[in-house]
Amino acid sequence: MNPELFPDLAAVESKIVACTRCPRLVAHRERVAREKKREFRGQTYWGRPVPGFGDPGARLLVVGLAPAAHGGNRTGRVFTGDSSGDWLYEALHRHGFANRPTSVARDDGLRLIDCWVSASARCAPPDNKPSSAELLNCRPYLEAEVGLLQNVRIVVALGRIAHASWLQASGWWRRLPASQRPSFAHAAESVLPDGVTFVASYHPSRQNTNTGRLSRPMWHGVFVRAREILDNGP
Repeated sequence: MNPELFPDLAAVESKIVACTRCPRLVAHRERVAREKKREFRGQTYWGRPVPGFGDPGARLLVVGLAPAAHGGNRTGRVFTGDSSGDWLYEALHRHGFANRPTSVARDDGLRLIDCWVSASARCAPPDNKPSSAELLNCRPYLEAEVGLLQNVRIVVALGRIAHASWLQASGWWRRLPASQRPSFAHAAESVLPDGVTFVASYHPSRQNTNTGRLSRPMWHGVFVRAREILDNGP
């Protein structure tokens, strides 16, 4: 992390929102914001990169993939206005990490408690698939958040891309031998050398939730475990 470039979380947010590093993503997010989805035709889309959101003193960090075209790209807040967000914020509320169970707009009064939510890519990508180069362009923002969120004790990575992105942004991908890097599997848990607990989860995408690959009990189990770790230790 460059402390001169990212002295605080407000600076990270400002840099993210102004970012134009990935031409394909800029074109896609702006086209979606112009054309809109029929049910949101009367709304003004955010149409810009989406920053992280939450409690700067958070002990829980949740890392997802990228804003949804008609979710975060519309509302301007991560995991807000789509089905994945419905799953995430309901679980965070149920387990004491949010003051309400729904997230529909930036000004809806949602407040996170001891939790920060971020993403691997900050722009909505076509087909929900950012390229390797686009993820690399976005990595400094996640690196900055990792460096500034100094109270984090548990990280929950939603999906394989988020799993790899956080390991790379935190430096553990480089510092750990390949044989010791945490592997991805739902509810897989690792305690890293600095004491941070790293938990993997399937992403609450429609592809996973509608097919039953990720069930509600599986999903809530991840946050039950997060609460246990924060309340009682690993």
